[in-house]
Amino acid sequence: MTEAHTKKSNWIPLESNPEVLNEYVRKMGGPTDWAYTDVFGLDQELLQMIPKPVIAVFSLVPKQDVALQETIDTQKIPKDLIFYKQTIPNACGTIGLLHSLANNTHAINLKDGPLKRLIEKTRELTPEERAKVLEEDEELEHAHREHSEHGQSRVHTDTDLHFTCFIQKDGFLYELDGRRLYPFNHGPSSDLLSDSARAIKKFIDQNPNESRFNVIALAPNQD
Repeated sequence: MTEAHTKKSNWIPLESNPEVLNEYVRKMGGPTDWAYTDVFGLDQELLQMIPKPVIAVFSLVPKQDVALQETIDTQKIPKDLIFYKQTIPNACGTIGLLHSLANNTHAINLKDGPLKRLIEKTRELTPEERAKVLEEDEELEHAHREHSEHGQSRVHTDTDLHFTCFIQKDGFLYELDGRRLYPFNHGPSSDLLSDSARAIKKFIDQNPNESRFNVIALAPNQD
């Protein structure tokens, strides 16, 4: 794939639909004993309905301007936290899936396949180098395109909604957003789902006239 093609390639956004995400990941060699599942509300009684343990949380929110961040030193980011920069338009869904899986290989077993090869290939690279690998991965682009055309929503070539991924690492809550310079450290965390919900609530409270929010958890498969 040529550099001109990759940089101009505009992917179709993935739908925030657990069924689509699970099919996408499993077709690429993802685990079947874990599943993406809807979080129907951020109150504790609704969070308690989600199977445990939760190892990643997605939020789909309206795009906001990304402010300049603190330096990587003050953010206390572990060297082994895997972060992918997003350089491909509308690829935030796939970036979120990669963040959720690449940072949880201690808990999940990836089958031999495109996802496992990609994560192993990019593990020791910088975020910028990882982005370049994604730009040139035709197999990943094809899989994304195939599954972005699934689901119930009408397919759009652009969107003002954006996926981010929350994970817990070394007792801290990190928000992984490929538009940012670095992962964002939200502080100490003892419960990934509850602490992610609090962070998402803050965003919702700051945008009281906005109703387009969705939350998905990666949790043990109950089917």
